[in-house]
Amino acid sequence: MGKIGIVYYSRGGKTEKMAKLVYRGVEMEEVEAELKKVEETSLEDFLSWDGIIVGSPTYYGLVAASIKDLFDRSIKYHGKLEGKVGGAFSSAANIGGGNETTIISILQMMLIHGMIVKGSSKGDHYGPVSIGSPDERVESQCEALGRRVARLVKKLSKKER
Repeated sequence: MGKIGIVYYSRGGKTEKMAKLVYRGVEMEEVEAELKKVEETSLEDFLSWDGIIVGSPTYYGLVAASIKDLFDRSIKYHGKLEGKVGGAFSSAANIGGGNETTIISILQMMLIHGMIVKGSSKGDHYGPVSIGSPDERVESQCEALGRRVARLVKKLSKKER
């Protein structure tokens, strides 16, 4: 059936709240999920998951250093994440703060690993973004991301059998 890991860094709690909403979306699709702070995540976790969703606050238009560090160290398993499903989300203090560039940087790292990323034609195309505390719109976008990744993991799991 597959398993999805949701990894995040959060200093003020906004990105953590988003991560919990993404987790809820995965659960709605009845796919097993694991929610982990980046500092609690090992590289081996990446290998055990069929889907990986990463969330980061926006710092100067980029991911938090601890998220970048995790991906930098993941070179150890380059080629071993091929075909896993990926997704991303971000929070920022203000509009134009770099949310989309943060999400795209996460997705670029996933694509370099050969991961599959599914966008959305509705709402936040690259992944959910929150300006300040997550509101109702962000809540639905986070749940939708979790559901979207979970559905794709289920589809790919069926094809592998």
